[in-house]
Amino acid sequence: MEKYDGPDSGNVRFDDPWYDALASGWGELDGTGEPAPAVLPARGEHEDRTARAADVYLEVQHSAAFQEVRSRYRRFVVPAVAVFFTWYVGYVVTATTAPDFMARPVAGAVNVAMLAGLGQFLTTFLFTWAYARHARLRRDRAALDLRWDTEELTRSVAGGER
Repeated sequence: MEKYDGPDSGNVRFDDPWYDALASGWGELDGTGEPAPAVLPARGEHEDRTARAADVYLEVQHSAAFQEVRSRYRRFVVPAVAVFFTWYVGYVVTATTAPDFMARPVAGAVNVAMLAGLGQFLTTFLFTWAYARHARLRRDRAALDLRWDTEELTRSVAGGER
């Protein structure tokens, strides 16, 4: 998106990729080219729709598809956090309890502490890459399918079709 300067620079434009109001039906244009006024539900009807939408989300949360996505997430994150935390605590404990070992030269002015410190950065990037790859290959498609199913359910509830 190009930078927009001028008197309306603070307004959200419809070509803004972050503007998601059109997807929810808000801000659609009427015949004059102006945004259509929002139609709010009658008093009492809103609470009923909210309760039905909450039921949909609870139903989705208890569904096998949602539980599978959460399980895949936990199967990656819990061991990864345990490994990284152990590595980090090991580095800190070794640095404080074995300063002679950490000061041991490896190559020139580079010592064990420097290599272990750089290893901390390296493993941070490695875990970030592994997490993104795991999400892309194992969770994103299932989560997106679940999102679309949830959207359809909430739309049918909002429309009273259910």
